[in-house]
Amino acid sequence: MNTTYLSQSNKSKQSKWYLVDAQGYTLGRLSTEVAKILRGKNEPSFNPSYNIRGYVIIVNTEKIDVSGRKRLQKVYHRHSGKPGGLKKETFGELQKRLPNKIVENAVRKMLPKGRLGRQIFKSLKLYPGPNHPHDAQEPLTIQI
Repeated sequence: MNTTYLSQSNKSKQSKWYLVDAQGYTLGRLSTEVAKILRGKNEPSFNPSYNIRGYVIIVNTEKIDVSGRKRLQKVYHRHSGKPGGLKKETFGELQKRLPNKIVENAVRKMLPKGRLGRQIFKSLKLYPGPNHPHDAQEPLTIQI
């Protein structure tokens, strides 16, 4: 009979909190590293079907950068559901209005689709400025 090894150490461990300052980082480079941490690929007990419970706090999302002319050419779409309800917004416009939405969108699309991906996405905390309310969790500052 074949047996499957299930790591019991994940259930008893405390959740790890990481702090990332987005100032000066490129959107794609930052979001790939954050998605890896959220999935738990930096842990030795990684299993693709489990939520490892790593939390990531990203501050200064309003100062994230993109390469080339993407600030003018990259377009974000949203639709109200009504006829003629398609709205288009460039990267620069959305960054002024909702800077968290840009990083949120990039990281969410790099996570698995389905129930596990939605559960993992809740572990991402975004703040446009340098302050965050998670000091009690003592997050580990990481450089990406």
